[in-house]
Amino acid sequence: MKKFLFLYLIALSPFFFAQNVVLNKVVKSHPNDDKVFYKINPKSTPSEYLGEVEVQGFSDNDAKVFGMIYQKAKEIGANAFSYEPFEAVDGTLSKFDPIHYKLSLYYVSTSDFPKEENMVYFISSPYKKQTISINNDKKVFEPRTYTELKLKAGEIYTISTRKLLGSSIKIAAQVNQPVQYFQLSGASVNSNEYGNPGINLKSGDIIRLEQSYGQFLTTIYQYFK
Repeated sequence: MKKFLFLYLIALSPFFFAQNVVLNKVVKSHPNDDKVFYKINPKSTPSEYLGEVEVQGFSDNDAKVFGMIYQKAKEIGANAFSYEPFEAVDGTLSKFDPIHYKLSLYYVSTSDFPKEENMVYFISSPYKKQTISINNDKKVFEPRTYTELKLKAGEIYTISTRKLLGSSIKIAAQVNQPVQYFQLSGASVNSNEYGNPGINLKSGDIIRLEQSYGQFLTTIYQYFK
């Protein structure tokens, strides 16, 4: 009986299942119909601060969480965001906590978005440890991590999942080629109500992500070299 009561309480626990996204600060709104929602550094990108969204509780359905954040941001016309750490009483800034974090919301003119060309980000599954090779250089991804690759002119990069029936892709630097984001499969990346946060552009084990969603994942996941 105690065991069943314990499982029942877990099912009700907000720590395990609750996910709340709150628009807890609105300074102003900005009319726009932009579909993008890009990550910026507000110290170096001309931007207009609009407000703040707070995420309370953990969920491993990152696409759904991003969709909820996106909807809140679009209510005030935001098309950009940055991570906003909590400040302690002594003035120190807290480390990122996936259970509770804030994102500042901004409006940025299209011409002011920073360009990041011939950069590729590889993002892990949120569920399991995985390995890929980049030109036979093995990279081991812990869950909820990512790394980056700067493409060099004249070099072709072969990315492989190192599985018998897995995927492999080839990428190379090109003139004015925008940043690319790829996620290793294991997570189900679906369209959300707002649009297409994680478009599956390639079947198999390596999934290409839309930039807004990719930048969100590189905000809430841990970087490694």
